[in-house]
Amino acid sequence: MDFLSVVGIIIGFSAIVGGNLLEGGQVTALVNGPAFLIVLGGTLGATLLQFPTAIFMRSLKISLWIFKPQTLMLRKQIEKIVDWSAMARKEGLLGLETLIDLEKDDFAVKGLQLLVDGSEPDVIRDCLELDIGAREFKDLQAARLFEAMGGYSPTLGIIGAVIGLIHVMKNLTDPALLGTGIATAFVATIYGVGFANLFFLPIANKLKMQVFALSQYREMLMEGIVAIAEGENPRNIELKLSGYLDEKLKAKKRGR
Repeated sequence: MDFLSVVGIIIGFSAIVGGNLLEGGQVTALVNGPAFLIVLGGTLGATLLQFPTAIFMRSLKISLWIFKPQTLMLRKQIEKIVDWSAMARKEGLLGLETLIDLEKDDFAVKGLQLLVDGSEPDVIRDCLELDIGAREFKDLQAARLFEAMGGYSPTLGIIGAVIGLIHVMKNLTDPALLGTGIATAFVATIYGVGFANLFFLPIANKLKMQVFALSQYREMLMEGIVAIAEGENPRNIELKLSGYLDEKLKAKKRGR
């Protein structure tokens, strides 16, 4: 569970509501059904028009990463790769075949299968790099869906404001209806800018970070598999892959 995401949402929402209360306003002043419908409904409609169904469904799936990010156990995976290397040196590459059915990561399964099939290191690298690129592109497109929503939302807020002002102009002779129009105008603007900067854009950027982290994890896995195919010493493989660990980077900083 990523508690920073929860804390960030709470702080952002509380800052808006709290600031309004400190200015002497009321919470109900920020609640406006028509403005909410115009901004969120319009933003969703524009987004659905821009993106295909596959990307939209993928974005719904990876949106769970905001609160439950992918667990990338780099050190444990390095240890596993070193064990694969030792097994390959002892039993040959065909000895890794028994591990394929035990491996849960489909990317690792693909790499192991290429090893067992006796593919050349360059062929293995090319195949896995294409896989990494394709997966990263698909997930980045899904993350950019929220980025697009962050772009549409303020514009829809302006449209909501204009609609509210149109109602104001139509009812200048009826003071009782002026308040509703003015409220829709200003609250729609708040919704548009607030949703974009407090939710949609931060969500997009957080998902992008997760996508890049996952790609780096797969890159590390690819380097380990290629090193096994090249017959490198398990100890050398471990030293090479340790560069992906945050702990090593922190140790370098402390040594400066």
